[in-house]
Amino acid sequence: MRGKSYRISVIVPVYNKESWLRECVDSILAQGYRNMEVILVDDASTDGSGNICDSYGRKERVRVIHQENGGPTAACVAGMQAASGDYYMFVDSDDYVEPDMLSGMAAHLTGVKGEIVCCNHLLEKQKKTEPVYSAIPPGIYEGEALRTKIKARLIGQEQKVIPLSRCMKLCEKSVFEGNEKYYDYSMRFGDDSHMMYPAFLNSSRVVVLKDALYYHYRYVEGSIIHRYDGAIYESVQKLMASLTKAAAEKQAPDREEALEREYCYMLLYVMKNELRNPEKGYRARILEIFGEKENRERLLHTPLYLQDRTNVLLYLGAMHFRSILPGILRLLFRMYDRKA
Repeated sequence: MRGKSYRISVIVPVYNKESWLRECVDSILAQGYRNMEVILVDDASTDGSGNICDSYGRKERVRVIHQENGGPTAACVAGMQAASGDYYMFVDSDDYVEPDMLSGMAAHLTGVKGEIVCCNHLLEKQKKTEPVYSAIPPGIYEGEALRTKIKARLIGQEQKVIPLSRCMKLCEKSVFEGNEKYYDYSMRFGDDSHMMYPAFLNSSRVVVLKDALYYHYRYVEGSIIHRYDGAIYESVQKLMASLTKAAAEKQAPDREEALEREYCYMLLYVMKNELRNPEKGYRARILEIFGEKENRERLLHTPLYLQDRTNVLLYLGAMHFRSILPGILRLLFRMYDRKA
């Protein structure tokens, strides 16, 4: 029934974010929506984050969990296991939210099992703020529209129809049930996708809000998606294994083609990451990855629809990995990172 005050559990995985954690938690506690709890999961932080969590734990509606370091997915799972809400919302501990976020999103809940409400966000860069919207038109997606317009297009698109971030979404808790078998806690990249892809495949109703720029995503210099990580390629293999398993078991529509395209788009991300390698041996690493027969064959035979100029350049670099082009692209990305 619309208008009902559903219980919402806001889960915050915390690891070494003492510089931003108070702003994050304060923004959640400032919500006008009152039927909520906040669960802070300290993933064995080595800075002052754990103590900050404990200081909030003395407040009404806040619960604190301290656990051995297991990564963000393990922290989210611990939060869900402790949650008492009908719906889950995830907020990263270096981000913050608008005070009307929960009330604005909860207004679109119906109480049906498997519903997800999605808002948009603001990208907080060092020098500017940019609004980011879902690629799919706002509206309510159910039945065949949900199947063809969302579930068939969750992966394998240059721009995701809905970002597979665990944040910016209000999820009825059953969408996560039985999904732990798809989670690989050792992954250092893609942990949002291996949570949210099977969750969306479980969904029965998805609401994409118009405007609703409730969430402030902080672009933190040096965070895992903005610096070189030598384990990214390995993580991509693990992520694709997770997505492939979920797609097959949940009978995702058009899954084979979508998985092939998704892997190719992931290879473009791998190229970007390797171009950020500060070591002189970066070219040998590129030759190793993009010289693999399987990767060459996929890129050659999988049609990609590239509109983003950065992806066009990365694709050219991946296709001509033995040329001087990767060296030129490396210089361009260094300049971009300094300006971001």
